[in-house]
Amino acid sequence: MNAIELHDTSESLRPPEGVRALVEVAAVFSRLGCMSLGGPVAHIGYFRAELVAKRKWLDDARYADLVALCQFLPGPASSQVVFALGLQRAGLLGALIASFCFTMPSALLMIAFAIGASRIGSLEHAPWLHGLKLASVAVVAQAVWGMGKKLCPDRTRITLCVAVAALVLLLPFAAVQVCAIALGGAVGYALYRDLPLTAAEPEPHGVARHARLGGAVLLLWAVLLALLPLLAAATQSMPLAQLDSFYRSGSLVFGGGHVVLPLLRAELVPRGWISDDQFLAGYAAAQAVPGPLFSFAAYLGTVMGKGGVSWSNGLWCLFALFLPAWLLIGGALPFWQRVRGTRWAQAALAGANAAVVGVLLAALYSPVFSDSVHSPRELSLALVGFTALEVWRVSAGLVVLALAVAGQLLL
Repeated sequence: MNAIELHDTSESLRPPEGVRALVEVAAVFSRLGCMSLGGPVAHIGYFRAELVAKRKWLDDARYADLVALCQFLPGPASSQVVFALGLQRAGLLGALIASFCFTMPSALLMIAFAIGASRIGSLEHAPWLHGLKLASVAVVAQAVWGMGKKLCPDRTRITLCVAVAALVLLLPFAAVQVCAIALGGAVGYALYRDLPLTAAEPEPHGVARHARLGGAVLLLWAVLLALLPLLAAATQSMPLAQLDSFYRSGSLVFGGGHVVLPLLRAELVPRGWISDDQFLAGYAAAQAVPGPLFSFAAYLGTVMGKGGVSWSNGLWCLFALFLPAWLLIGGALPFWQRVRGTRWAQAALAGANAAVVGVLLAALYSPVFSDSVHSPRELSLALVGFTALEVWRVSAGLVVLALAVAGQLLL
């Protein structure tokens, strides 16, 4: 199945195909949740290696379309990509399972850290962890190389890709990435709007109903954003106050998970819910675990929780931070499926996809390469990993494991 589309729940759960799809989604994203270290850009590389190159769930063009959409929406882009991929493979239940399986490994580690922080030593300089970072360099490099060959097939799009990479490196701000992709879309529309229209796949059954449902979901997102502060103030309920703080922070994040940090700090530290030292300790730990940075919310909620069930407060805050991202991508996808088949959208996407490759190329250098490679030995390991992935077609999981072991032995 190539198109990102919504399925009727009854269809997605119909045995045996539906059950097999759900099991596949759970298995794939559980593994990705345990190995996807390196932040959202690295996650996009891992997803491409597993789901585009290996499993053929969708092609590079549609994958880049999806990445571009998630870059424009508030929230954690890689986690929204996970939700959308699960949705297209196994319906709404598949989207929720994919999100759960990808997030829970890191969330459980962060809860464990919050409960036993004083007993866990720093992982910052662990050699095996540095090996995992080098694996991220190889995975992202393969994603840039593979997507570039398919999405930048002419000199114009190659030039656009390089120009976007230079712009993002010179102006390293989250808003610049969004503007660069929008600029790429405008250039694509100007240059490619007269090209033949690519045959669009037929709209899925019930797409009009799904569009209405998508509109209702987007309305729910807006209503919660407006009403939660009022409800929290009126009830003086701590769970509602936490829901409001984390939901609002998750709704205002553009440009990746790191942007949520100042928002969360402004919500939690001045109120005395958590100290600055606790906040920074949790952020440092979040850098050492795989999966989305938003799992930091599980740590914060656990620290703020009381008694032996503080972990439940961690899960509550984790849900609150992710909820707006799920509502936004779930509400936007039905409209995206309709729009992307039009001539103007395909022309714009030709440029936007080249810009996405440029953003990934910039991120390959900073922060992925610059934070990981500091010596010829480290560069050699990253090159070996890239060769294993691109030339020998070794699975990303094996490359990650091998470089973790090599890091422990050689670094």
